[in-house]
Amino acid sequence: MTTAVCVDVGSTYTKAALIDLDDGRLVRRAEVPTTAQGDVLTGLDQAVAAVGGGPRLYVCSSAGGGLRLAVVGYEALVTAEAGHRVGLSAGAQVVHVAAGRLDGRAIVALRASRPDVILLVGGTDGGDEETLLHNARRLATSRLRTPVVVAGNAAARPAAAALLTERGIAVTETGNVLPSIGSLDPAPARAAIRSVFLKHVIGGKRLSRGGRFASLVRAATPDAVLAGVELLADLTGYGVLVVDVGGATTDVYSALVPDPELTSGPRRDVAGFLWRSRTVEGDLGVAVGAPGTVAAAAAEKLPAPAGDRELAAAAGMIALRRHARGHSPGPGRPRTGGRDLRDVRLVVGSGGVLRHGGGAYVLDAVLGDTAGGWPAPRSARTVVDEQYVLAAAGLLAIDHRDAAAGLLSAL
Repeated sequence: MTTAVCVDVGSTYTKAALIDLDDGRLVRRAEVPTTAQGDVLTGLDQAVAAVGGGPRLYVCSSAGGGLRLAVVGYEALVTAEAGHRVGLSAGAQVVHVAAGRLDGRAIVALRASRPDVILLVGGTDGGDEETLLHNARRLATSRLRTPVVVAGNAAARPAAAALLTERGIAVTETGNVLPSIGSLDPAPARAAIRSVFLKHVIGGKRLSRGGRFASLVRAATPDAVLAGVELLADLTGYGVLVVDVGGATTDVYSALVPDPELTSGPRRDVAGFLWRSRTVEGDLGVAVGAPGTVAAAAAEKLPAPAGDRELAAAAGMIALRRHARGHSPGPGRPRTGGRDLRDVRLVVGSGGVLRHGGGAYVLDAVLGDTAGGWPAPRSARTVVDEQYVLAAAGLLAIDHRDAAAGLLSAL
């Protein structure tokens, strides 16, 4: 039997799964408390030992708060919005979005958001170049030394990257997230953000002494889960929705069947449309995030949640409302980035409360939400990811696609 161990190092628990790569079967799983107060490798090694170890190790991590991303773009409703969508799809928590030419006040706001990575975008290919160059210049002369991914206008991109590099800022140059109006290309920027996360962020959070942990981590956990969701959608051929309620955050993933009208028809979105998308709600959870859930429930005029199941239901419901309704780029601006989930046919619940008996209660509440301003799936099967295979499948999807598919078939 050829095996691999997939490990998710979370903020609270480290989860390990021993996978039979020959038939895509989950052999054994275990979870231990994450040892973030000392060295996360201690808990990781304990989890790996608990499942029996193995020669192949695949690790993802959201310990230390995961990946905090700031987006700097040109127009709020076009390139900045496109960058926002790409950032979410890359497994990041988008903590700040700036649009237009940066000034002193904008730099102060950007610094206050404490990003791990800055995604610098602006201008379609053949379009505006000056804003990208201006913003690169302002970032270069600021006191920020945050790694920057430059993914804007192709003609201006090398000069923008050079301005930053000359000031000692770590720069990754990659393809334009919005090469033309309505044409969103997330893959190059997603790959670049992933690379920066692994190179600069994991090691920089002081989660472990030495370089072994940074060398093991292959992805941010949300990025791995999204890869698993994408594979699940490819295998089933229909829309998939995942609601993952955690202690600190609640994530929603959706993989939809493309609608030609939203790609090239009269309903085309100028910032492009991501058919596979994720949103993270950093104020919603059932443990350290519980106060945020209670406050958000009051703002949404929902009953005050009490107890884990009720907190999980409220967090999932509010997170899905936000995911489906989209968001407003600023005061008085229209909502953008909404998702039509009516044709979703599979809804997957994840998170400790759901896996430990609360799944049916939470998913029934989420899909029974008729007052949230979004149309629910018309006919969907619900299931709970009780063995936590989505992250493992995402970690294996590139090197062992058949094994990953086997894991997902158990859902």
